[in-house]
Amino acid sequence: MIVYNVSCSVDKSIIKDWLKWIIENHIPEILSCSRFIEAKIYRVVSSKENDITYAIAYKCHNIKDLHHYQANFALDLQKKHLDKFGEKVFCFRTVLEEINIKK
Repeated sequence: MIVYNVSCSVDKSIIKDWLKWIIENHIPEILSCSRFIEAKIYRVVSSKENDITYAIAYKCHNIKDLHHYQANFALDLQKKHLDKFGEKVFCFRTVLEEINIKK
Protein backbone atom coordinates (compact mmCIF):
# COMPACT_ATOMS: atom_id res chain seq x y z
CA MET A 1 0.00 0.00 0.00
CA ILE A 2 1.01 3.58 -0.65
CA VAL A 3 0.09 6.50 1.60
CA TYR A 4 0.04 9.96 0.06
CA ASN A 5 0.35 12.26 3.07
CA VAL A 6 -0.54 15.95 2.81
CA SER A 7 0.49 17.97 5.86
CA CYS A 8 -1.11 21.41 6.21
CA SER A 9 -0.21 24.18 8.64
CA VAL A 10 -3.37 26.24 9.02
CA ASP A 11 -3.71 29.82 10.23
CA LYS A 12 -5.84 29.97 13.40
CA SER A 13 -8.20 32.52 11.83
CA ILE A 14 -9.54 30.01 9.29
CA ILE A 15 -9.43 26.67 11.16
CA LYS A 16 -13.21 26.07 11.27
CA ASP A 17 -13.80 27.08 7.65
CA TRP A 18 -10.79 25.13 6.41
CA LEU A 19 -11.70 21.93 8.27
CA LYS A 20 -15.32 22.10 7.11
CA TRP A 21 -14.26 22.59 3.48
CA ILE A 22 -11.57 19.89 3.62
CA ILE A 23 -13.93 17.32 5.14
CA GLU A 24 -17.05 18.16 3.12
CA ASN A 25 -15.54 19.12 -0.24
CA HIS A 26 -11.85 18.54 -0.81
CA ILE A 27 -11.38 15.01 0.53
CA PRO A 28 -14.55 13.70 -1.18
CA GLU A 29 -13.41 15.28 -4.45
CA ILE A 30 -10.01 13.59 -4.19
CA LEU A 31 -11.62 10.25 -3.35
CA SER A 32 -13.94 10.63 -6.35
CA CYS A 33 -10.87 10.39 -8.62
CA SER A 34 -11.09 6.63 -7.93
CA ARG A 35 -7.40 6.20 -7.17
CA PHE A 36 -7.50 6.20 -3.37
CA ILE A 37 -9.26 3.62 -1.24
CA GLU A 38 -9.53 5.72 1.93
CA ALA A 39 -8.58 8.99 3.56
CA LYS A 40 -8.00 9.86 7.20
CA ILE A 41 -7.32 13.23 8.75
CA TYR A 42 -5.20 13.75 11.86
CA ARG A 43 -4.30 16.74 13.97
CA VAL A 44 -0.55 16.84 14.53
CA VAL A 45 0.22 17.03 18.23
CA SER A 46 2.74 19.78 18.86
CA SER A 47 4.25 21.39 21.90
CA LYS A 48 3.93 24.76 20.17
CA GLU A 49 0.59 26.35 21.01
CA ASN A 50 0.39 28.40 17.82
CA ASP A 51 1.27 25.54 15.48
CA ILE A 52 -1.93 24.04 14.08
CA THR A 53 -1.09 21.31 11.59
CA TYR A 54 -3.20 18.56 10.09
CA ALA A 55 -2.06 15.48 8.19
CA ILE A 56 -4.37 13.97 5.61
CA ALA A 57 -3.42 10.41 4.66
CA TYR A 58 -4.77 9.06 1.38
CA LYS A 59 -4.20 5.35 0.88
CA CYS A 60 -3.94 3.69 -2.55
CA HIS A 61 -3.05 0.19 -3.71
CA ASN A 62 0.14 1.05 -5.59
CA ILE A 63 2.43 3.78 -6.88
CA LYS A 64 0.83 3.58 -10.34
CA ASP A 65 -2.48 4.76 -8.87
CA LEU A 66 -0.73 7.64 -7.12
CA HIS A 67 1.11 8.67 -10.28
CA HIS A 68 -2.16 8.62 -12.23
CA TYR A 69 -3.74 10.91 -9.62
CA GLN A 70 -0.74 13.25 -9.67
CA ALA A 71 -0.66 13.43 -13.49
CA ASN A 72 -4.38 13.90 -14.03
CA PHE A 73 -5.96 15.52 -10.97
CA ALA A 74 -3.51 16.87 -8.39
CA LEU A 75 -2.66 20.25 -9.90
CA ASP A 76 -6.29 21.30 -10.41
CA LEU A 77 -7.28 20.23 -6.90
CA GLN A 78 -4.25 21.93 -5.34
CA LYS A 79 -5.13 25.12 -7.24
CA LYS A 80 -8.67 25.05 -5.83
CA HIS A 81 -7.21 24.82 -2.34
CA LEU A 82 -4.75 27.65 -2.99
CA ASP A 83 -7.44 29.86 -4.58
CA LYS A 84 -9.71 29.36 -1.58
CA PHE A 85 -7.23 29.76 1.28
CA GLY A 86 -4.14 31.40 -0.23
CA GLU A 87 -1.18 31.85 2.08
CA LYS A 88 -3.20 31.06 5.22
CA VAL A 89 -2.39 27.38 4.68
CA PHE A 90 1.02 25.90 3.92
CA CYS A 91 1.02 22.30 2.66
CA PHE A 92 3.72 19.79 1.88
CA ARG A 93 3.39 16.26 0.59
CA THR A 94 5.17 12.99 1.29
CA VAL A 95 4.74 9.53 -0.16
CA LEU A 96 5.00 6.57 2.19
CA GLU A 97 5.11 2.87 1.49
CA GLU A 98 3.37 0.70 4.05
CA ILE A 99 5.57 -2.06 5.47
CA ASN A 100 3.78 -5.09 6.85
CA ILE A 101 5.07 -6.22 10.23
CA LYS A 102 4.93 -9.95 10.82
CA LYS A 103 4.09 -10.92 14.38
